[in-house]
Amino acid sequence: MALALDQARLAAQQGEVPVGAVVVRRWTQDPCRLQVVSVGHNRPIAKHDPTAHAEIMALRAASEQLQNYRLPGCELFVTLEPCAMCAMAMMHARISRVVFGAADPKTGAAGSVLDLFSQPQLNHHTAVQGGLLAPACGQLLRDFFAERRRAAGQARLAASIPSSS
Repeated sequence: MALALDQARLAAQQGEVPVGAVVVRRWTQDPCRLQVVSVGHNRPIAKHDPTAHAEIMALRAASEQLQNYRLPGCELFVTLEPCAMCAMAMMHARISRVVFGAADPKTGAAGSVLDLFSQPQLNHHTAVQGGLLAPACGQLLRDFFAERRRAAGQARLAASIPSSS
């Protein structure tokens, strides 16, 4: 999750909502050891792509790296609870487990708003663990949006002051 947080900070530096993701897989010889397959961070603004969420970026990179759109045995760590689009992409990729940091009470699809991962009708089931480094993940998001609100307020104030030409 620390690597996912680094990716989230990178997103924030680029003006994107700070969400980061990492795809890992367990070593066959030592299941306690994880190998990083790919990383991703939010890029919808930069890519002009509403699907360029951190999880999707990491899944795309992992699929390229492993030369397979299915990622069995891989796990995904993400700083924010996945939305419905990302949750379904993880299930289509056959991710075995998703671990998220902060819950998302507005669009979370791993238990906060709805829980797509627990739907028995779906043909793939992904294990879910939430709350890993949740305080750090949540604080990064709160700081980002507080700064956005502060900057927007300053811009409104500047726009309301008549220029002295």
